[in-house]
Amino acid sequence: MSLLEYDLIRFLWRQRSFSSRVFGPGDRTIGISEHIRKELDEIAACRPEEALEEWIDVVILALDQCWRLGHPPHEIVEALESKYQRNMKRTWPDWRTKRRDEPIEHDRTLD
Repeated sequence: MSLLEYDLIRFLWRQRSFSSRVFGPGDRTIGISEHIRKELDEIAACRPEEALEEWIDVVILALDQCWRLGHPPHEIVEALESKYQRNMKRTWPDWRTKRRDEPIEHDRTLD
């Protein structure tokens, strides 16, 4: 399969099957949140150019928790696109006015 044709919904079905078999069914919000914190600590401890695999761990863990809360893959992908579209419409500060180590958040006065 070409990466240009990668099917995220198909991936989510496969990941869901694997995860429920290996880690069990149901909500694991606390355990997954703790695992994400551990991955973020690993990201902070390594050089940025070596962090891709750790960031992917965070993505997979987050997607895993989404289905565990009852959302089927198509709904997760729809929510991902919807959030992207919402972010595109928001007003953001000029990134040049921010330090590289601080979060850049949208203008909440317009929400």
